[in-house]
Amino acid sequence: MKRRVDGVLLLDKPAGMTSNAALQKAKRLYQAAKAGHTGTLDPFATGLLPLCFGEATKFSQHLLEADKTYRAVLQLGVRTSTGDTEGAVIESHPVRVTLADVQALLPPFTGEYLQTPPMHSALKRDGRPLYSYAHQGLELPREPRRVVVHRLEILDFAGDRLTLLVRCGKGFYVRTLADDLGKALGCGAHLQALTRLTVGSLRLEDAIHLAGLEALTPAERDARLLPVDALVAELPRLDLDIEAAWQLSHGQAIWRARLQVGEQYRAYGPGGDFLGLVAVNAEGKAAPKRLISPCPR
Repeated sequence: MKRRVDGVLLLDKPAGMTSNAALQKAKRLYQAAKAGHTGTLDPFATGLLPLCFGEATKFSQHLLEADKTYRAVLQLGVRTSTGDTEGAVIESHPVRVTLADVQALLPPFTGEYLQTPPMHSALKRDGRPLYSYAHQGLELPREPRRVVVHRLEILDFAGDRLTLLVRCGKGFYVRTLADDLGKALGCGAHLQALTRLTVGSLRLEDAIHLAGLEALTPAERDARLLPVDALVAELPRLDLDIEAAWQLSHGQAIWRARLQVGEQYRAYGPGGDFLGLVAVNAEGKAAPKRLISPCPR
């Protein structure tokens, strides 16, 4: 029987499984009525996949837009059609690259720059994802998009294998970074392995494998869930008295001193219960943006 489950599970997704398959397995284990994820990982990739249950699904967009950190292993000397291990080899070159060569090329890929999305992506063109055209052997022109890389550093370099730490903003493709770096080095490259380490303030160290989750009792599983507001922990907090909490829960905007117009806050009632998100309107009032639905009694 399905039940209402509210919270966030930090899952360490295994390689060879789609994000949706991992979500559906976790959803069955929790017997949850409603669940979603906060941005997919490619099947070959591993690492942090935050899963949202119940009311947490209302706030998943916040993590979709959050910064993410990856450990990326690049295989130099080989280009593939997808930029990763799932594509066909399209070029092979000898690797005569030094650590100094790699270090010299990293600065242009740090900070804000324009990146062309790959054909093997879920971006839509005329209602169809780009990868559906790619599967037909079609190459469509794509507009470069502004992306940001906050941190890009070498973790390891050995011959034809380069391991990077990448902290980036939303919309960034690590596969494209691998391909672009390979071109710049003159030998080609593709993404051999990818592990997501962080999403916003959430960390892989706190995640659990599916096998471990399956081995837990129902009560232990529930104890693994983070509260719904873990998804918005980076936003400033707004504590309300009982009257203001009632007004907010009934759709009314409330006034508080020193609110910043356009800013979002996570709102809490007098007992410390998370109420949801508010956004400050042009009048300087905190208006409800997305609120928690109370549990039926």
